[in-house]
Amino acid sequence: GSKGGLEWVQADPNYLWYTPFGQPKQLITRNGAGALPVAGRVSRVPPGHPEGYLEGFANIYQEAARAIRAARRKGGKPAKDVVFPTVQDGVEGMAFIEACVKSSKKNGAWTKL
Repeated sequence: GSKGGLEWVQADPNYLWYTPFGQPKQLITRNGAGALPVAGRVSRVPPGHPEGYLEGFANIYQEAARAIRAARRKGGKPAKDVVFPTVQDGVEGMAFIEACVKSSKKNGAWTKL
């Protein structure tokens, strides 16, 4: 337009580039600095988190509830078709993170898990 330009990409929806005519580009993030106050009313998660953040946790909670209901119906036997992270998944994730830190301290050397 005559006062500047806007750039938005659907594949990267949390960022809006605003370029006032004759000035540098400015990045406006969803509910971040530079956004209007109304952005806070329609954003469900804090700045820096993608909109799918809440849905990810909702899926975990829903699957955990399914597992609990199935165990109650089947006398304590867990359902086989539920999808949520287990304690073992958490242990393996922490081992991976520790290996990454060790590798980083050794200038990126391969580190056994």
